[in-house]
Amino acid sequence: MKKYVAEFVGTLVLTLIACGVAVITRADLLATSLAFGLVIVAMAYSIGNVSGCHINPAVSFGMFIAGKMSLNELWKYVVAQFLGAICGSLLLGVILEDFEKLGANGYADGKVWIALLVEIILTFIFVTVILGVTEKKENAHAAGIVIGLTLTLVHLFGIPFTGTSVNPARSFGPALFQLGDAIAQVWVFILAPLVGALLAGLFYKYVLKTK
Repeated sequence: MKKYVAEFVGTLVLTLIACGVAVITRADLLATSLAFGLVIVAMAYSIGNVSGCHINPAVSFGMFIAGKMSLNELWKYVVAQFLGAICGSLLLGVILEDFEKLGANGYADGKVWIALLVEIILTFIFVTVILGVTEKKENAHAAGIVIGLTLTLVHLFGIPFTGTSVNPARSFGPALFQLGDAIAQVWVFILAPLVGALLAGLFYKYVLKTK
C-alpha cells in the first residue's frame, strides 16, 4: 500500500506545482521546463526508495513492457497516479480560484498528427533514459538528477508544440476540470505517451538490457 500512496502523493505534487508554475508564468519555456524537472528530482529522492517514483502511467507501462513490473502492480500504480493528478489539479484550481486554466496540454487546429508524433518521440526518449539509468544499481545516486534533467530537456523541445505531456495522468487531471478543447484533445496525451512507452520498453528489452 505504501507504494501506491507514494505514487498518489508524487503525482499530486507534480501536477500541483509544475502545472501551477506553467499557469503562473503563462507557460514560460524555461520556468515550466525547470519546474517539471525539479519536481521529478525532489520526488525521486523522497519517494523513490518506496515506489521508484514513476508518478507517470507511461513510465509504469514502460516498466511493465520491459519486464520490470507485474500487471497487478501496473494497474494499481496507474490508478494511484490518475487520482493524484486529479487531486493535484483540484487543489491548483482552488488555490488559483480558476478552473479554466490549469496547465492542460493542447495543440493547434489541424496539428493532431504533429502532436502525436512529438509526444511519442519525447516519451520514448524519457522512458528510455529511465530504463537505462536504472539498469545498474551503481547509478542510483544520480538517477533522480538524470531523469529530472531529461524531463526538463523534453519540455524545452515540446512546450511550443503541445505544452509537453509525456504523462497521461498529468494531462488528464487538468483537462478533467478545464473541459472544452482540453478534454476533447486529451486522448492524444493518453495514447501517444503510451505508444512512446511501449516502444521504449521494447527497445530496452531487446537492445539495452544487459542481464
